[in-house]
Amino acid sequence: MEELSEPANLRFLRRMVTVLTTVMIVGVVIVIGLLVTRLSQDTPVLPEQITLPDGAKPVAFTQAANWYAVVTDADEILIFDRFTGALKQTVTVE
Repeated sequence: MEELSEPANLRFLRRMVTVLTTVMIVGVVIVIGLLVTRLSQDTPVLPEQITLPDGAKPVAFTQAANWYAVVTDADEILIFDRFTGALKQTVTVE
């Protein structure tokens, strides 16, 4: 019985699938690494003009046109004036 040689197109296809599989694995590892490094940051960076009350640790930060909002670890939302940095409102989340 004679052994048939593999067609060139099939050899090319096998190599392409192997390369694409390797690239996808490397891509998934990179995406997971980026997610882990970005999500493991301790606290958000606040603008220098905002001074939090004593003992308040920021958990989240957002901003709008006229105000900043800081969510603290004590389940409070502190809203500051964007231009003066003065505390405008405190909302307790229950």
